[in-house]
Amino acid sequence: MGRVSSLLRRAGVASVLLAVLTAAGCTGSTDQPTTPTTSAAPTPSAAATPAADPAARAAALVATLGDEDLVGQVLMPYAYGSSATDVSAGSAQGNKALAGVATPAEMIAKYRLGGLILVGFSADDPTSGNQETTNVDNPKQVHGLTTGLRAAAGKLPAGTAPFLIGTDQEYGVVTRITDGVTQLPSALAAGAADDPALTEAAWRAAGTELAAMGINLDFAPVADVLATRSTVIGSRSFGADPKRVATQVGGAVRGLQGAGVAATLKHFPGHGHSSADSHAELPVLTQSRTVLDSGALPPFTAGIDAGAWAVMSAHLDVRAVDPGTPGTFSRKLLTDVLRGQLGFQGVLITDGMNMAPAKRYPPGEAAVRALNAGNDLILMPPNVTQAYDGLLAALRDGSLPRPRLVEAVTRVLTLKFRLADHPTPDMSTLADDVHDRAAKDLATAAVTVLRGSCTAAKVTGPVTVTASGGRERTRAALTEALTAAGVRVVPSGGTVVHLVGYGDGASDLRAGAAVTVAMDTPYVLAKATSPTLLATWSSSRASMAGLAAVLAGKARPTGRTPVPVTGLRAPSCPR
Repeated sequence: MGRVSSLLRRAGVASVLLAVLTAAGCTGSTDQPTTPTTSAAPTPSAAATPAADPAARAAALVATLGDEDLVGQVLMPYAYGSSATDVSAGSAQGNKALAGVATPAEMIAKYRLGGLILVGFSADDPTSGNQETTNVDNPKQVHGLTTGLRAAAGKLPAGTAPFLIGTDQEYGVVTRITDGVTQLPSALAAGAADDPALTEAAWRAAGTELAAMGINLDFAPVADVLATRSTVIGSRSFGADPKRVATQVGGAVRGLQGAGVAATLKHFPGHGHSSADSHAELPVLTQSRTVLDSGALPPFTAGIDAGAWAVMSAHLDVRAVDPGTPGTFSRKLLTDVLRGQLGFQGVLITDGMNMAPAKRYPPGEAAVRALNAGNDLILMPPNVTQAYDGLLAALRDGSLPRPRLVEAVTRVLTLKFRLADHPTPDMSTLADDVHDRAAKDLATAAVTVLRGSCTAAKVTGPVTVTASGGRERTRAALTEALTAAGVRVVPSGGTVVHLVGYGDGASDLRAGAAVTVAMDTPYVLAKATSPTLLATWSSSRASMAGLAAVLAGKARPTGRTPVPVTGLRAPSCPR
């Protein structure tokens, strides 16, 4: 029934969009005001349908909006500053270069924005190249920032619909908010645990905490199948098996959206099928349609069937569909395949438009091309003023058809009204015992033996924990977890447990280590000489707690490797 009900749901949204587009066509596209509209509240007719379904409420509100507000609703830039209204001199300078204003609140007001992305980066982050600044420090600060952003957006003509505030909280190497929140293990760890129920519970806990901080859109989960040894995707993927990845994606979507946070399937149609980095170049997918249909698309289909409200398009040259055209700008890929073949009717969001493949065009032209291809939200334009002005000019000269823009705005507002129906959790839910347990259960189930017996993972006698360079915090976390589990940890002379992580190579291994543990993709373990090789697939505190439980003999290493490792044959430890 899931597939049938999802198709019916898509048909319902499509019928409302059709009605809106018909109305847009009948009213004509040339009699909209050419001067900025006022920021007055929506007319009573738009606000008088609180009991209606989200699509109907969106259609009613769209009918009241002028050109400037329609254009603003499809923009989701980043901004400088940790507060909506009070920023440092450096942040004010950054905002002026980006958008001609000093603060995030002023950016929302000037451009009638539909949303804002909170940015930042952490250690080992492969996406740091397009994170120009950081907005996040701790949960209290994030909550204050989101409260201020919503206050600014509430004054707009579209202000009856909740402001979209998104971030890349994937967990693992791409995690924007790291302190004071429950840290899930990476997607690859969830793939090793291979239990969608554990994944759903963990992501519901994570979604609850995001919602409490005022974030209602997560650019996760990653639905890419890890078909190559991609360092930009890597442990961000649930694994190499499309069917196993599909079940995990479905669990993550249900968890997030059950907590009132929109999930975003990314990076359509599958960044894991290339090892190139789209932050710096345009990766080329040379696979046939048959290979892509069977090897890349199943997790996206599963996520759509699970009810995902958003999908992110990727900067990929998909040769089998539209050769030479970045997927972000490909109508064949986004409208024909994603909308037509897969039946997705939710919000389609570009990957960062400040990434190299999108910057082949000026910001205004890139935004227009992306909208015309089928995207509904333009994420992180490198210049907000130029993107806004380009869209507005294209709307008025007809190169951006009004029905296409109305369709995009209707989808965005439908999402917003869906989110409005979910209550906001209290900040006290952050990092509570229930959430901590959900993360630890998933992380413990992920621990995998890649060499040695299923019982050899238990250590005897005192333990010395070592790690590759720069991983002192993780080493300390495992030391703490082992001590709590009753294992004596000594500075030297004990059974050596050595940790390696993201980006490490053969030179980061330790000769003589009794146990070597991979905390990211496990390929480096093929060169390790330790008699026991384990993988946690993640370096989160929850993963270190799970590892400690296995080393102490209090849990079994029942994970199933989600990716093949040449030269290693993992035993199948009973669950």
